Amino acid sequence: MGLPRLVCAFLLAACCCCPRVAGVPGEAEQPAPELVEVEVGSTALLKCGLSQSQGNLSHVDWFSVHKEKRIPIFRVRQGQGQSEPGEYQHRLSLQDRGATLALTQVTPHDERIFLCQGKRPRSQEHRIQLRVYKAPEEPNIQVNALGIPVDSKEPEEVATCVGRNGYPIPQVIWYKNGRPLKEEKNRVHIQSSQTVESSGLYTLQSILKAQLVKEDKDAQFYCELNYRLPSGNHMKESREVTVPVFYPTEKVWLEVEPVGMLKEGDRVEIRCLADGNPPPHFSISKQNPSTREAEEETTNDNGVLVLEPAQKEHSGLYECQGLDLDTMISLPSEPQELLVNYVSDVRVSPAAPERQEGSSLTLICEAESSQDLEFQWLREETGQVLERGPVLQLHDLKREAGGGYRCVASVPSIPGLNRTQLVNVAVFGPPWMAFKERKVWVKENMMLNLSCEASGHPRPTISWNVNGTASEQDQDPQRVLSTLNVLVTPELLETGVECTASNDLGKNTSVLFLELVNLTTLTPDSNTTTGLSTSTASLGCARASFLPQRKLPEPESQGVVIVAVIVCILVLAVLGAVLYFLYKKGKLPCGRSGKQEITLPPSRKSEFVVEVKSDKLPEEMGLLQGSSGDKRAPGDQGEKYIDLRH
Repeated sequence: MGLPRLVCAFLLAACCCCPRVAGVPGEAEQPAPELVEVEVGSTALLKCGLSQSQGNLSHVDWFSVHKEKRIPIFRVRQGQGQSEPGEYQHRLSLQDRGATLALTQVTPHDERIFLCQGKRPRSQEHRIQLRVYKAPEEPNIQVNALGIPVDSKEPEEVATCVGRNGYPIPQVIWYKNGRPLKEEKNRVHIQSSQTVESSGLYTLQSILKAQLVKEDKDAQFYCELNYRLPSGNHMKESREVTVPVFYPTEKVWLEVEPVGMLKEGDRVEIRCLADGNPPPHFSISKQNPSTREAEEETTNDNGVLVLEPAQKEHSGLYECQGLDLDTMISLPSEPQELLVNYVSDVRVSPAAPERQEGSSLTLICEAESSQDLEFQWLREETGQVLERGPVLQLHDLKREAGGGYRCVASVPSIPGLNRTQLVNVAVFGPPWMAFKERKVWVKENMMLNLSCEASGHPRPTISWNVNGTASEQDQDPQRVLSTLNVLVTPELLETGVECTASNDLGKNTSVLFLELVNLTTLTPDSNTTTGLSTSTASLGCARASFLPQRKLPEPESQGVVIVAVIVCILVLAVLGAVLYFLYKKGKLPCGRSGKQEITLPPSRKSEFVVEVKSDKLPEEMGLLQGSSGDKRAPGDQGEKYIDLRH
């Protein structure tokens, strides 16, 4: 029994010492290495799987396995670590009391098997497979800008997708309109290649080739990169691109802007369109209404016919011709009718009406248009609507009825389409002035600008009774405006100024009275110089007036005056109270010569009256008298009385 046991022991020892041959039946298989995954640039923690007893970790050797060759990289003796010379000399360190070897700044070159081997109590080893990952950069896609013809016999390059600096090599997927593309014989071909950088990272380039059709002219293409990280699977998408697709023209048509009903004065654009790419060479022609032949129109550089402003003569039949420069085939469009709506030839009869006062007048308005018209009559001076319709009747004419009347012809269905005609109605009569006289405050030696306006039929002429620089200007056929520039002299102050308007039927006069301003009463803000100055007065309000123009008090001046008046009232009130107190004490004598004692009723013994003189300028006093220059009552001298009561 002893010999068989010795043989078995010897065979067992021999089996343990001999190397293992993979695939040989009956032998124990080598266990799979432990997997460690890290990203490029991070630190890989390689844990030795030996027994964690201090004795087992006190004597450990670390190796890297490259091309089935073990290369020593680190050793542990008595718990102290030491790097071996080589590529890992400065990137390895011990952690976790010698149980873990840390590898810093991991690169793609570090993807291999690492092995730790212990010597006590017997030889043991533990293998670790290090996997390295790096996400690629955002994919960059470049489209074929030259375009692809649909009649190509082979797939043409659509776009190129590039993904840089990834590890391991990412997978690329092409999409069209959101759907993945697959290899298809004579239809779709995907050609990919990769480049290894010096860093060990990969740059992937993928070229999509396809045969396209006309419907692909708006197709969106993009590429997608799929890659893996320790955290799982990821993907990145490129931007979407559209490749130019060339196809022949099959149809040509006209387009008019703006859309809808057109009117005279609009900016109208007529352009040709086609369903081919590239578009053909366009030309636009218009049918001559007399000869019925097409005549080519002049277009701009873009082949667009611009009508600005559009006129009724632009209406007619238009056609477009598209010439394919590759095949030299010309395709015509369907003729299109263009209608420019208009209102023209607005006329009023009678054209220059003249009537006597008290008579009647009928005005008739006519016009031509491409649409139904509406008429209305307006008073030119006021814009008031007098009548809706083509006929305006005026009865019992007065001189005020003379002037302008405007007929408006419009198309209600097309906003903004209208034309007008003005007619002036003349009513026979002598010159008419709305105001007979006027007053204006002046200073001696000042230059005065006067204006006088008169109306009448026949047209009146205006003359002045003083010498000066006069000029006339027609306001309308029956109304004239005359201006006079004159120097204010003592003689002019005495005589005043007269404006006389006359025609064959009579004459009329307006008078301007000049009042001299007292310079001693002027406020500090007033102009107190005695040199030449200028003022303006006009004759006529509706027809004639004298309107003095002077500088109004500034708002700040008015505020100062108000404050001064309030202060004066308060001072006078205090003074009155003091005087009353002295009077009651008997210290104020009364009844002097020339003064009368003020006797108050018993019920008003506690009241007294203080007289306040008005400091108004003569000019301001004139304004208070009213526009007609009314005088005050004889007893009214511009004084004010203020009752001060306790």
